[in-house]
Amino acid sequence: MPTIIDRYLLRQFVQVLFICVMSFIGLFIVIDAFTNLDHFAEFAEKHGGSLLSVMSKYYAFHSVGLFDRTSGVLTLIALMFTITWIQRHQEMTALLAAGISRVRVLRPVLIAAIGMSLLGAANREFLIPNIREQLSNNSKNLAGEQESTMQSRFDSQTDILLGGEKIVAATRTIVNPSFVLPREFDQFGRQLTAREARYLPAKDDQPSGYLLSGVIAPKALLKSPPLLQGEKEILLTPVGSNWLQADQVFVVSGVSFEFLAAGATWRDFASTHEMIQQLRSPSTDLGADVRVAIHSRFLRPFLDTTLLFLGLPFVVTRTNRNPFIAIGLCLGVVTVFMITELGCQSLGSGGWLPAPLAAWLPLILSAPVAAAMVDSLHQ
Repeated sequence: MPTIIDRYLLRQFVQVLFICVMSFIGLFIVIDAFTNLDHFAEFAEKHGGSLLSVMSKYYAFHSVGLFDRTSGVLTLIALMFTITWIQRHQEMTALLAAGISRVRVLRPVLIAAIGMSLLGAANREFLIPNIREQLSNNSKNLAGEQESTMQSRFDSQTDILLGGEKIVAATRTIVNPSFVLPREFDQFGRQLTAREARYLPAKDDQPSGYLLSGVIAPKALLKSPPLLQGEKEILLTPVGSNWLQADQVFVVSGVSFEFLAAGATWRDFASTHEMIQQLRSPSTDLGADVRVAIHSRFLRPFLDTTLLFLGLPFVVTRTNRNPFIAIGLCLGVVTVFMITELGCQSLGSGGWLPAPLAAWLPLILSAPVAAAMVDSLHQ
């Protein structure tokens, strides 16, 4: 059962962490809101909502994303402040004089800090993937209704290059799509262009793919039977598909619209399960950066815990109890650790290191150092 001092330390830690998180989020909101206030006002006037409700909804979603990026560092800062506080008021000295070890005193806040790391992992895996559309929208495109630049994607299963001028996230459409067909499908032309393409998910016996409306070229394709890859229909035409209109073509593809629309930021909002699924999908040929990201997701709680134990001894064993010095030490430790982690990830993404080694190397380098530094807490 937690003792009075355990509950006292937990209360201090939670209070400091709450202040740190709210201060950081508040600073972000103030700076961003004043910069983009005109966009919020224009959106509220256009859609008939109040300015406050529009801004509240926007920043509520983006605060979740901000927490995901900063939870590890803010937890370390809160832990530093909590320990420095009890040392500055000689409470640590009194507990040590009573025969209680440092490790026992710090146990509740360490457990809480590890719990925050697990909470961050849960937020990353379950909450962020469900609000990815809101996180992808910026203040200039709050509803996702505006056209944004599209990044072409290659379907490795069908060898079709999916491209277009613009993409509209809200309606899951591609404006002026331009699909480059492989040799086995270019009997009527290599470029398949249309007015619009809409993504249709798999349904019943119909595979997922893109419905092209207002086909511009090649026109002869509209009068052709469906084009096959082996025994599988890839390009469905009005001939043999009664659900298609006279100017429509359906292109079967395993490249999801979320993957196509997110571009380079796709893996930032995807869960580990989704990344593994896309990695196994024959339609998507993902680079080494995604493999590194998958390994890093599994190691994130361990890396956050290692970062805690790297910074903790600097505060606990110092004679100077100035909290600003504790923050300076915290920032120094975080900087070195982040540089090491980002450097290893860059080497892995560039192919200089195998993906598993690139993800594990920061932990391999820092864990022994953290273990040696934590040993000083027993002295």
